[in-house]
Amino acid sequence: MGKPTGFLEYEREVSAETAPKNRIKNFKEFHTPLPLEKQREQGARCMACGVPFCQAGMMIGGMASGCPLNNLVPEWNDLVYMGNWEEAYHRLMKTHCFPEFTSRVCPALCEAACTCNLNGLPVSTKENERAIIENAYATGLIKPCPPEVRTGKKVAVVGSGPSGLAAAMQLNKRGHQVTVYERNDRIGGLLRYGIPNMKLEKWVIDRRLDLMKAEGIEFVTDANVGENVKAEDLLKEYDAVVLACGSSNPRDINVPGRDAKGVYFAVDFLKATTKSLLDSNFEDKKYIPVKDKHVIVIGGGDTGNDCVGTSIRLGAASVTQLEMMPKAPDTRAENNPWPQWPRVCKTDYGQQEAIAVFGHDPRIYTTTVTEFIKNKKGELCQAKLVKLTGQKDEKTGRMMMVPAEGTEEVVKADLVLIAAGFLGSQKYVTDAFKVATNSRTNVDTAPGKYVTSVPKVFTAGDMHRGQSLVVWAIREGREAAKAVDEYLMGYTNL
Repeated sequence: MGKPTGFLEYEREVSAETAPKNRIKNFKEFHTPLPLEKQREQGARCMACGVPFCQAGMMIGGMASGCPLNNLVPEWNDLVYMGNWEEAYHRLMKTHCFPEFTSRVCPALCEAACTCNLNGLPVSTKENERAIIENAYATGLIKPCPPEVRTGKKVAVVGSGPSGLAAAMQLNKRGHQVTVYERNDRIGGLLRYGIPNMKLEKWVIDRRLDLMKAEGIEFVTDANVGENVKAEDLLKEYDAVVLACGSSNPRDINVPGRDAKGVYFAVDFLKATTKSLLDSNFEDKKYIPVKDKHVIVIGGGDTGNDCVGTSIRLGAASVTQLEMMPKAPDTRAENNPWPQWPRVCKTDYGQQEAIAVFGHDPRIYTTTVTEFIKNKKGELCQAKLVKLTGQKDEKTGRMMMVPAEGTEEVVKADLVLIAAGFLGSQKYVTDAFKVATNSRTNVDTAPGKYVTSVPKVFTAGDMHRGQSLVVWAIREGREAAKAVDEYLMGYTNL
């Protein structure tokens, strides 16, 4: 702990944001990081706690508290303050694969569990992480490091999202020959097409991929394993296979009029937008048109927020975001104490932009759609909404949100984006490998394990644990790599 009184002397300071009305003019990232000298002061705010919940990654009250990667947060916060950026980089990479991703898109579980957060504002750990990794790139600390010795073992990783890439990086580091198969035209999975550019510009992914290729990892695109690539061929060719295909089944809204033209899944909307941006800067017109349309986003999570921000950038006439649950409190409730994850209302970038453009928060709470109304051409023109109220189920004792009588209203709607979450792995993949799935259609394994019901087939990420965060996907990929390495070599030093 370089400065014991740092948390008393320095106020929390974070990167500057471009004003909403300016940043919606493009799809670029909109944060301007602090200068390194100012960032050092933020490192000084770390208290080097005797019990650092920031790195615990443990479940408290059914929610994660601290970093699932068990990042050595107090150590590299101190090194940031000391200006020892090289050692900070090495300590960060002891537990992490892709700090450049999480420092942009992670909700910062570390900060929520920070002791400074108990009676003040947390250490800006997420931005310290970004400063460490970006400084390492800028100063040439990061160079390709292919393994000096190869084991002669070959591993196929199916899926190139954060869990697949993390597993590939770790297994390659160990000396195994790794090939990553991706069904899309570009590598990155969720990082590439599920997260908009304003949160994660794609050059950040490409920069890391160039390193991974230089270190000997092979990537194959347009390879849809289970369809144009046979599972049995991979099982014959490789000593182990890791399934990291994500939680790819979007939850639907089955109400009258669902077949109306203009109702899309959020994942399809976001993918089409990013692909058109990358392919032609929207010149090809292959994205879902939004300009001058009244948009309804169903779902209040990160994906729903991304749909709000994307719709505004594409010129929507209005954006409404529906949330089934009541608004969370603005401050912690008594039954949600630190260091639990704070269940509080968060106004994210998309909602900030909607407030700036339309003059009000786009979110309507305890509300859902009961019908999509079509015109004579079968096009969506209106949506019927209803308010919801909490009611205890007599059989299960659970609280359920049920329609409240007399609260229906019809609103204008030209485009509806369903961002209601995901239901699990895709059946054609699990069927192709004949792996068992659980009641949630995730690939089934023993608790805490990564090997499936089929010998030499492993799994990781959302396909294994269900829809979750990028940081959890990276954790899963690293743990699966350890399991594969032990299977192949009889022990592991990963």
